[in-house]
Amino acid sequence: MDWNLRELRFFVVAAEAGSFTEAAEQLHVSQAAVSRTIAGLERTVGDRLLRRVPRGCELTTPGQLIVPHARRVLSEADSFTSFLRSRQAVLRLGYAWAAIGRHTARLQRDWAQRHDAVELQLVRHNSPTAGLAEGLCDVAIVRRAVDEKHFKSVVVGLERRLVAFASDDSQWSRRRQLSLAEIADRAVVIDPRVGTTSSELWHGAAAQPRFIESADVDSWLDTIAAGRGVGITADATAHHHARPGVIFRPIKDGPRIPVRLAWWHDHRPTGLSDLVDSVTQLYATG
Repeated sequence: MDWNLRELRFFVVAAEAGSFTEAAEQLHVSQAAVSRTIAGLERTVGDRLLRRVPRGCELTTPGQLIVPHARRVLSEADSFTSFLRSRQAVLRLGYAWAAIGRHTARLQRDWAQRHDAVELQLVRHNSPTAGLAEGLCDVAIVRRAVDEKHFKSVVVGLERRLVAFASDDSQWSRRRQLSLAEIADRAVVIDPRVGTTSSELWHGAAAQPRFIESADVDSWLDTIAAGRGVGITADATAHHHARPGVIFRPIKDGPRIPVRLAWWHDHRPTGLSDLVDSVTQLYATG
């Protein structure tokens, strides 16, 4: 059946008003337009839905059956329209473990002051694209390369690489920094799905660590606090996930971690350019 929302809306307004003339006034169209549109719906349905009476119009028996369904369809359509409008007014920024560390609060405050029309909303999702592939965000903060066939990305900053270990570690608790060679003697806890730590860090080295896999940042921290292993992570993690019983220290020979903003090739979100500029500036100024 070839019906449309305009026909349903005209029919419901006329039914509720009890008059084609009053419906035309409410819809800001001519009475003839109301009559033609409802007549088109009636042809599709195959029944008369409204009958004219001396004081206006009234529902026929088929019309009485159809009008509650029409109201529900129009209500859903209005909800969908509201959703689309609200979505355009929100820029969803996804991240897996940590957003942009100590810069996160500053970004949110500055954005709120400068952008009245677009709200910046942070979304945490533990996946390689921080929710981007799943449709949960519009732009993602990632610290690994993305699939260039589907996503565009730009490096907005670099972060120090830190080692995390239990605060009661007798060998390291007083150290100010450590090396990759020292870490290779320990078990290293990693998240292979979204983490930035792999055997590549020790490529060509005399020794490599034993790895323990974790599912997310919380289990990663729990394992480290329990003294079962140590972890290597970006500087932002220490700011987002300070945990009693866990110490973070710089790795003196650890390569910096590129921080990227990523988005879909075929969708450039509203506010993207401003977001890239803002985050890049925050990293540049330290």
